[in-house]
Amino acid sequence: MRLHEKIETQMRWKHVVGVVALICCNLAVNAQGGAIQLQNPSFEDFPRHSKPPRDWYDCGFPGETPPDVQPDPAFTFQVSKPAVDGETYLGMVVRDNDTWEAVSQRLSAPMEKGKCYEFSIYLAKSPMYVSSSRTTDETANYTTPVKLRVYGGFGNCDKQYLLGETKVINHDRWLQYNFLFEPIGNYTYIVMEAFYQTPTLFPYNGNILIDHASAIVPVPCKNKDKKDEVGPTQEVQQPLANATPKTGDKKPGQTNNQPANDKPQVKKPVEQPVVPKEEKQLDIATVKRADLKEGSTIRINNLFFQVNKAIISEESNLVLGQIFDFMRNSSDVIVEIGGHTNGLCDDDYCNKLSSDRAKSVADYLISRGIHRDRVRYKGYGKTRPIATNRTPDGRAQNQRVEIKVLGFKKEGR
Repeated sequence: MRLHEKIETQMRWKHVVGVVALICCNLAVNAQGGAIQLQNPSFEDFPRHSKPPRDWYDCGFPGETPPDVQPDPAFTFQVSKPAVDGETYLGMVVRDNDTWEAVSQRLSAPMEKGKCYEFSIYLAKSPMYVSSSRTTDETANYTTPVKLRVYGGFGNCDKQYLLGETKVINHDRWLQYNFLFEPIGNYTYIVMEAFYQTPTLFPYNGNILIDHASAIVPVPCKNKDKKDEVGPTQEVQQPLANATPKTGDKKPGQTNNQPANDKPQVKKPVEQPVVPKEEKQLDIATVKRADLKEGSTIRINNLFFQVNKAIISEESNLVLGQIFDFMRNSSDVIVEIGGHTNGLCDDDYCNKLSSDRAKSVADYLISRGIHRDRVRYKGYGKTRPIATNRTPDGRAQNQRVEIKVLGFKKEGR
């Protein structure tokens, strides 16, 4: 029997069994307040791209394709990993155009406000997930690690409250992740979302594979030892928020005074006051010595860094040459290289990254022969936005490096 015939037969039986189980489960839930079941928790369907598995609703962005049912029989995406349960699983991606994939469904019974629930799911990353870059239209391998976020809401795709999230999934083998949910509302829907590593300074291409979700089971809220009773024998990667690993280690960001079952806090961008732009903003590609005065700021376009790093990307070679030519041709100018981030990161992280990136540009100029007395650098973090941090375009404008004229060397010095 061929693979698709085998899957079709299994799906028919699983659908019948699933309907019966769901009816029985709903009766048990209504009678006892027991486990909340998901429909098609192992994401069984015909392997195919751009269509979510049955019983799951696409929550993607307009104009973008929905998630995929994997593994890929045509080997289009080169995703070949066997399922951990059944025959298929869900594949979701994040993209370099600041869009990402998500699915949702209605729960068999509401989660109740003030109660605690336990939930587990198997996650992995495919070493190959070939598609097209949304920014270059070139073939790209979506392999940068991403995380899973789980929300509760009152309708399909309604992300009212972040119930939990994992750290980025950087392993190719299936591992079970265990969550402790403590909803603040009587949520009737669940949303599962692929998302970037945070803080996200630039969007990128990545994938996550999802399989074999459990029921959402009520547990005592004060049971701190419960998390050690569920999980695989192999080590589970340490998740964030209230996604509890097998190891039972302290969660990232948890202080000694913070209990392990605190409600997850959803960080929102801190909107700093926008710094007014200069009436005449100078551009490194066209600026002339006669345009300069003390305090002038020169804009640098097309200067790119590796994601969350201070390593300058190769596609920045042209603008680096323009910066060097400017410094060489304006030999009396003393400048400050200023690094800036968007508002989606913590203060310390933003300050360090912006300083490191400014230093990378300064080091480049000094390595090319510009005297170090003429080049200084400073990281401003997210304190001087020039646009809103609430939109991708605004964040891209804020994520920048600028040159500020500090003064001019006097003759003979």
